[in-house]
Parts: sequence; C-alpha cells; structure tokens
Amino acid sequence: MPYTIPAAPAAPRTPSPLRRELQGRLDALARTHRVPGAQLALYTGTDVIALHTGTADVTTGSPMTGNTAVPLGSLTKPYTAALVLLLADDGDLDLDEPAAHHLPELRSIPEVTIRHLLSHTGGLPTGPDSDTAAATTAARYLAAVCTARDALFAPGTGFSYSNAGYVAAGRLVETVTGMAWHDAVRALLLEPLGTAPAFIGRATSTRPVAAGHAVNTATGRARAARQNLAPLEAPAGALLGSALDLAAFGQALIGSSDLLPPAVAKEMRRAEPAAGPGTLADGWGPGLALYQRDGRVWCGHDGNAQGTSCHLRADPESGIVIAFTGNAGGATALWHDLAAELSVLTGERIPAGARAADRGRPVALPECAGVYRNGGTTYRVAPGPDGSPALSVDGDPPIPLVCYADLSCDLLDPATGRREPGGRFHRDPVTGVIERVQISGRTARRTADG
Repeated sequence: MPYTIPAAPAAPRTPSPLRRELQGRLDALARTHRVPGAQLALYTGTDVIALHTGTADVTTGSPMTGNTAVPLGSLTKPYTAALVLLLADDGDLDLDEPAAHHLPELRSIPEVTIRHLLSHTGGLPTGPDSDTAAATTAARYLAAVCTARDALFAPGTGFSYSNAGYVAAGRLVETVTGMAWHDAVRALLLEPLGTAPAFIGRATSTRPVAAGHAVNTATGRARAARQNLAPLEAPAGALLGSALDLAAFGQALIGSSDLLPPAVAKEMRRAEPAAGPGTLADGWGPGLALYQRDGRVWCGHDGNAQGTSCHLRADPESGIVIAFTGNAGGATALWHDLAAELSVLTGERIPAGARAADRGRPVALPECAGVYRNGGTTYRVAPGPDGSPALSVDGDPPIPLVCYADLSCDLLDPATGRREPGGRFHRDPVTGVIERVQISGRTARRTADG
C-alpha cells in the first residue's frame, strides 16, 4: 500500500539546547522534503549528538532508529580506499605501482596506478550498468571496460568518477589479502569501528535495515525501492550503515581515533593534482572528496543508493565530523538545507558540496556541439530550438546548457529555469579543439562521429 509521510515524533523532553534545536530542524526538514526517515550525527570535537526521525521502511512501518543501517551507496568507496591504504602501510603494495602488477585483467592499461584507481584519475570509464554487471564476473567486467581503447585521457592528467576503478580496488584487496572484500572490510574496518556489518544483497540479523524510497512529489506518498547493485560492484557501493557509523569512520579519517595510522589518514586527505575542482567536490585524494572553506580543507564523500542519500564531512582542524543519512531522493536537498542551518548553529561553514563559482555572463559556445562517449554512455550536445546548446544522455530528452567563458556549463531546468552546476568542456592543449566534456563528475571523450 502507498505510504504518506507522517508528522515526525516529538523531540526528547529535556535535551540540550543544541540537540533540541537540531532535532526540531531535522523533523521539520524531513517533512518539507518528504523524506520518510533520516539520521544525523554531529561530533563537535568533544561530544557526539546523534538524532533520528521518521520511518525506516514504509512497507513495514518500522521506525528509523540510531542503529538503523541505511544503504550508503558510494560512501562505501572511502572504506575500500582505506583498506588499500592499510595494505600499502603494511608494505603489501605501493600506491604508485601499476595496478596491473596485481590484477592481470588490467594489463591493457599498464600506466594506471593504484593511486589513479582510488582518486578517479586513471581515465577509466564508469562501467556498465548494474543489470549488465550482474551477468559477469569482476575480472571479466574489468577486462571489458578498462581498456586502452576506452581510456578517457592519459592516466594522471584528468578526473572522471569511476565505479570500475573501485571494482578494481576491491579486487586488489582480495588478491593481496586472500580474503573476500566483504570479509576484509568487516575484519579490518567495521568491527574495529564498532560497526555491525551490513551489505546490500546479504541478509543481516544483527540490526534493523532501512529501505530506500521513491516519493510521489504530487501526493507525498512513498514506496520502497529495490536495491539493484550487482555483487561485483560491492566495493563501490554495497555497505549499509548509520550516521553514527559514518561519524566514527570520519573521526578516524581526521585522526580523532586510533583506527587508522596517522600516515594513512593523512594520505587519504592529500589532494591529487589532476583531480581539480568540479561539480562533485573542490578536489580529491585517494578515496576522499575534498572541500575548501575559509582557508581550511574538509574531507568526506557523498553516496546515493536506490532511494537514499548519505553524506559525510570532517574537518581535521576543528575536529568537527558531520554524518547524515536519508531514505528518499529528496534527502539530498534536505542535506543541503541542513548543512546551511548547521553552519549557523555551529559557527562553522559546513560544505554541503563543491564551492559555487561566479563565472560571469553566459557565452555562446557553438564548438561544443558533438558526440562524446564514456564507455557505453553517449553524451550528445546539439543546438536546441533557440540555437543554444542542449545535452542528451543516451537518447534522453535534451536539457539546455548555459555555457561560460571558462568552458564550464550549467544544466538549465526547462520547467523552472533554475540552473544547476553541470560540468565543464576541455580543450586539447595542442590543437585547442574541445575534446572532452565532464558532466556531474563523469568525463566523456569526443568521438569521430561527433
């Protein structure tokens, strides 16, 4: 039966002023954004405030609790990266050696290093969709998509967010340790953190689990969504956890716990030169997104599974860690509003995402028209009805683009006229011709038929 999101339960009667204020805002924002359930954990450097609101699964009516495990999506990637860096710290591998030294399925791209895999700077395509990946093995998957033919750019010269890179990183963990990825992340990270293991596709009897949800924006009714992650994609997105679990990991990432050696945590936060500012973050380290605010660099990551939106931010300087989970698509907007209110309440400017840049007036950019590809995904840029460029992905209805002199572009919502950061075009440094486009962190290379 459809489910209508109810009013959130009242906050505890005698909370601290900050806790009371945050609980009220979390309850209200969940209702505003039609998110059935959400969690927030705030580590101030000395204290932890953990809050939750609403329903974990509308099908069963189970409540969201502080211990409910939420599908974390790509927030799995920092855990996989931490595993690899722990192995490097033990001397079992070198981040700057070719990944093909350990994974023969990558032999056609010998220049791609382990560091490139973790920082999305190897030029690897995103990879096939989960339904396609479900019909093959990890080794065959990697051999099929990680080829010189499909390389988006020379390794170490650009950025393109790639699930395939983290499938490879998970395979690397398995090859070096002799353990399945699930077992390695459980033994080396989750249990030391005090996190009860939970994974998409594997039953858990030790803790409650939240469903993701699709919400009808007209009626406010929510339906549970099915998670369709392929088993081989587990190192890129299979973890479930709570905001408290994420906050504990965030403390380790900034040296506030003993789980990670200081050298490992510092290496994960070290910016890679090729991973410049984009729509996802202001920079990237091996496993972490980096966000610049007020002369300081926060670290973290975002994750979206089917019908969930989860976020982690941590500041090594102040010691603040913020983790959020929500179980509907509207939770992304909830997170942005919540981060803005947390900034006011804490006096710290919390980075919800990459910095917004003032790029001046829009310009005409007719030379951007063409066909671009990332693996099996096709991006087509062509003039729209008014002559301005519009973007179509795999034949979907085109979305107008607003272009700027620095080659960046916004996506224009035809219904509302609202601009959302889209990405950037890139010129060949020798010919000056536009050769690539990066949309929402994924780079696509111009093809001969474009």
